[in-house]
Amino acid sequence: MAGGGSARWRVLAVLFTVRTAFAFQFQAVGALSPLIAESYGMGLADVGLLIGLYLAPGIAMALPGGALGARFGDRQMVLAGLALMVAGGAMTVAAPGFEAQLAGRLIAGVGGVILNVQMTKMVADWFSGREIATAMAIFVNSWPVGVALALATLPMVAETGGLGAALGLTTVYAALCLMLMAALHRAPPQAIGAAPVAAWPAGAALAGLCAAAAAFDLGVAMLAACVALLWAFRAIRAHHRFA
Repeated sequence: MAGGGSARWRVLAVLFTVRTAFAFQFQAVGALSPLIAESYGMGLADVGLLIGLYLAPGIAMALPGGALGARFGDRQMVLAGLALMVAGGAMTVAAPGFEAQLAGRLIAGVGGVILNVQMTKMVADWFSGREIATAMAIFVNSWPVGVALALATLPMVAETGGLGAALGLTTVYAALCLMLMAALHRAPPQAIGAAPVAAWPAGAALAGLCAAAAAFDLGVAMLAACVALLWAFRAIRAHHRFA
């Protein structure tokens, strides 16, 4: 197996926690959408754009992110991704307005996509054989855990402390994960001292990877649009009912 002793499971716990921060920040707009729309005077399309924009950098950053990880190291790239999540989250708190929200979500989304690409490889570096299936299953389920955590906690925080407190919580969580990653993560034994070589795909393989990344992000954007349309339909029905 790729890692020895219980160290690999501790590393998996760190990666799981970090990836929940990615999902937690992504879902913040969906969990707080009525309050965000009211506070910033946004329409339904604007809210849908904020939701989809977070993962939009995946179209452009998936392949370069992997190459940068091979060049600078997985851990360094995850730390850089978390730093971008903190910076983008801080912008959404400190600078009100639709344009600032767009910029903050885009910056944070770039960081989230970068760390997501790197951490999947990091799990594979630590596990092999039959354990890789268990490890990947645990790691992948960090996403719904982060989404559920946002839906369960952020509306309550917003009711108590306001929208800024709820958005700030996502930023604080990302900052805590940055410190956790810096303090506890380490490379697997066989990777220490190794010189990774980036293998850049070409031809049909490159086209297939780009198509897959574009299809995934298009699906996310379509889902956000469907949610916005459903919300609009319900609002129109409610308006006609009470008119």
